Amino acid sequence: MLKGSLRSALHRAITTPFGDNLAPVRVPKDLLRRLNVTLGQPLCSQEELLRRREARERLTRLREPRNDGQRTTVAREQAPVMVYFEKDRNARMLGRIEELLSGASIAFKKLDVAGDEATKDFVMREARCKEDDLPVVFVAGTAVGGYNELVDFNVSGQLKKAVFGDT
Repeated sequence: MLKGSLRSALHRAITTPFGDNLAPVRVPKDLLRRLNVTLGQPLCSQEELLRRREARERLTRLREPRNDGQRTTVAREQAPVMVYFEKDRNARMLGRIEELLSGASIAFKKLDVAGDEATKDFVMREARCKEDDLPVVFVAGTAVGGYNELVDFNVSGQLKKAVFGDT
C-alpha cells in the first residue's frame, strides 16, 4: 500500500497541466488518470486522504459496541420517491398513487411535467411509457411505473425494500 505523501505526490503529478501540451507526456498522464479512476482513485490529494481516514475512523466508532453491549444504530433515510404527472392527465390515477404511498408511510414529491419537454422525454424514456401512461413513479431514480406496477411492487414487498433498504 502506498504511503499518503507518495500517493498525493503521484496524484499531483498526473493531475497538473504541466507538460500536457507535449503528446509524449499527455498520453501517459491521461492513461494514468483513467486507470486511477477505474481503480477507485487510490491516488488522491492530501485533503481527500484525510477525509477518507476520518470516515474510516467514524465507521469504526459506529461499529463498536456501546457500554450496554448493543451496537450504535444509524437512522436510515428513505430513498427519494418522485411522482411525475402531467397537469390534468389521469388525475384519478394520481390520486390512487398518492393514497398508496401515503398509506405505506412513504414520503414523495410530485412533479408536474406539463410544459417541461426535457423532463417529460426523460421520464417517458426511462419508464418506457407513453404520455397517456403518466403519472409514473420513480424510486431512487429507478422507474417503477404507473399505478398498477406500483401496486404489484408494493404487494411483493419490493417497494419497502427499495425505499427503506433491507432491514
